[in-house]
Amino acid sequence: MSLSKYQQKRNFANTPEPAGKSTKKKTAALSFVIQRHKASHLHYDFRLELNGVLVSWAVPKGPSLNPADKRLAMKVEDHPYDYKDFKGVIPEGYGAGIVEIWDKGTYTDIDKSEDKNSSEQKLRAGLKKGDLKFVLHGKKLKGEFALVKLKNKEDNSWLLIKHRDKYAVDKSYDSEKETLKNSPINKWLHDHPKPEKKNSLST
Repeated sequence: MSLSKYQQKRNFANTPEPAGKSTKKKTAALSFVIQRHKASHLHYDFRLELNGVLVSWAVPKGPSLNPADKRLAMKVEDHPYDYKDFKGVIPEGYGAGIVEIWDKGTYTDIDKSEDKNSSEQKLRAGLKKGDLKFVLHGKKLKGEFALVKLKNKEDNSWLLIKHRDKYAVDKSYDSEKETLKNSPINKWLHDHPKPEKKNSLST
């Protein structure tokens, strides 16, 4: 796992994003974060701490608590551990737009190993296999999830799926409805409404 791709894509003289050069503090639990990102397209960035970095996926429709939903998740470059706290405006360039934190917390492997090293070992094996199972302890997302790599597709195409447990729901789940109305992105969307489509048929 390396931050070279992350660093190559950014000019840290212009962006407030962390450069990833600081040493990660040792913590007892693994962290996760989901960032809502208004770039050229609104999407959610799903990040899991593993081996001192944040292994990351872009989820266009956002995560879901409904096991019937299989959300496309495109794997992107690893991000620095410090990125878990990042929110703000990325200027013109790669990833330009607004970033806000949608959910964050800790997570474990599916067996809920108490030892962090054992948990990371199992998670690394799942990532390599393309079948990564884990348990989230967030404010919005809780319980068991899986990231499954799509076969015969692009190397970065995965699915984010909620396992059926006590936190799962059967009703329609829209992550957009779980955002604060006065969040920076929602304020921007309010001030920049999409133009109404004109009917091309003449009357």
